[in-house]
Amino acid sequence: TAGGLSRVAWTLTPEVDGVIVTLGGNDLLRGIDPAVTRTNIAGILDAAKQADVEVLLVGMTAPGNYGPEYKASFDAIYPELAAQYDATFLNSFFDGLADENGVQDPAKAQAFFQADGIHPNKKGVAKVVAEIGPKVLELIARIKVSG
Repeated sequence: TAGGLSRVAWTLTPEVDGVIVTLGGNDLLRGIDPAVTRTNIAGILDAAKQADVEVLLVGMTAPGNYGPEYKASFDAIYPELAAQYDATFLNSFFDGLADENGVQDPAKAQAFFQADGIHPNKKGVAKVVAEIGPKVLELIARIKVSG
């Protein structure tokens, strides 16, 4: 998220109408304080607001290995900031890999990941894109209304 924040000012040029923000995975993998991640994402959303650019904020959820307090703090970042900045919101980048009941079962999802267990493979990417697609269309509709 720090890298995204450092690049956002020169990214939001006048011809940009919308942006998809899907950052935080590396912060999560490094165990960075969720307050730092929140500050960085808020900075990106502030810049988008100043540039009058619509945003699709794609969240993510923390695993339990950093403890329940870390998980609760990290998981709250995305929905709270989406509400605060009136951004189009998708709960998780990996929502498309959930089962038919919306449960993300790592054992069942293994077939959709590369050997590293972190990045989706071709089949996983297809499922992720199918899930994100309707939110992208929602973002486009918001751009047309505000444009």
